[in-house]
Amino acid sequence: MRQVSHEVEMGRQGQKSRTRDAILAAARELAAAGQALSVPAVAEAAGVSRATAYRYFSDPSVLAAEAGLDVAVAPYEQIVAGAEGPRARLMAVSLYMFDLAAGHEAAFRHFLARWLDAWAAGSGPTRGARRVEMFKRALGEDRAGLSAADAAALVRGLTATTGTEALIGLLDVAEADRAAARATVEEITGLLIARYLGT
Repeated sequence: MRQVSHEVEMGRQGQKSRTRDAILAAARELAAAGQALSVPAVAEAAGVSRATAYRYFSDPSVLAAEAGLDVAVAPYEQIVAGAEGPRARLMAVSLYMFDLAAGHEAAFRHFLARWLDAWAAGSGPTRGARRVEMFKRALGEDRAGLSAADAAALVRGLTATTGTEALIGLLDVAEADRAAARATVEEITGLLIARYLGT
């Protein structure tokens, strides 16, 4: 029963990612054709309902900013290639997400700024959850033997230690250079993994 629930949850996460990707792809196609981006127009081009599109992107400026990223995220299988076991897979995902943000820093900062503007205006747009889905996959179908609560806590912790938010905190607040920032992400990721999965 527990495994079935996990598989259902992974299926839902995968469907959400596919829907989000379809909306962003439609937005890029419309932008490339020189058309103004509106949520209804993008919904129609993506073949989803307006209600669905608004659940993902209630603010067109956030949609335009994320579509403008146009950053190709490697498939999960490529990210974890050669990583043996959940510990190595989790580390691979964490460092990949940090490197992705660092490699496209200006674009990710621009997107985050638009998202924060929309949040402050009360539109409450959702954010993508690629790293969350990947961390869950990295744990495996049996959650590496963790309880559901511990697996969720580990994924939350790992989510907070990588990506654009971690990059900004380390570079801007802690004044680390890029090498030190990446080393910090690796160290904290390792500590979290050891805390939940053992050394």
